[in-house]
Amino acid sequence: MRILRRRPRPRTLVIAAAVCVAVPALLVAVANVVVLLGSGGSVERVDDAPHAQTALVLGAQVRSDGSMSGMLADRVAVAAELYRAGKVDRVLVSGDHGRAIYDEPNTMKRALVAAGVPEEDVFTDHAGFDTWDSVVRAREVFQTRSVLVVTQGFHMPRAIWLARHAGLDAHGVVANRHDYGRQGQKSQLREVLGRVKAVGNVATGTKPRFLGPPVPITGDARASDG
Repeated sequence: MRILRRRPRPRTLVIAAAVCVAVPALLVAVANVVVLLGSGGSVERVDDAPHAQTALVLGAQVRSDGSMSGMLADRVAVAAELYRAGKVDRVLVSGDHGRAIYDEPNTMKRALVAAGVPEEDVFTDHAGFDTWDSVVRAREVFQTRSVLVVTQGFHMPRAIWLARHAGLDAHGVVANRHDYGRQGQKSQLREVLGRVKAVGNVATGTKPRFLGPPVPITGDARASDG
């Protein structure tokens, strides 16, 4: 006897499709609310920033000719102002230096030194491959206690939220000095999913790709050169 299988009813397919769309959307929404509600404490003016041990400058694109993208240049400029204003004692630049031909941290350090920040006060984190790596390494490798995170406004909530979950006393100074055009718009859209990844990193206790021996932020920054 031939057994005929019943085909799924169209209504059942519609419900299944709706669930497949609704569940991920709900997860994205919840993660964004969690991050945004737990990330207050940023200012837009250097003068309004509280004092912190360290300015944590998060990396961004370095162009193929070695120059800084507009976003990165603005972050470095704000960090230099914070140091000159006495808002921080040290500067920690954290970015991608996974390849010899691409170097965010040394690019930032050279710009800060050129802006008058003493070389011995500019620490370089060469394994800040993403925001979570940067904040965990700031706490565990550089033994920083309090930071002023320096990044653009679209990135700031996630950066502060992650920094606090890494054990840092964290506030932020927004580095929105220019209009970043289409790149800025793309970055804002990516942040929606970036916040989901952030919640996942914290929930699972993800470890940075690299840690390494301590380089205390209270010492001479030239110990972090690379």
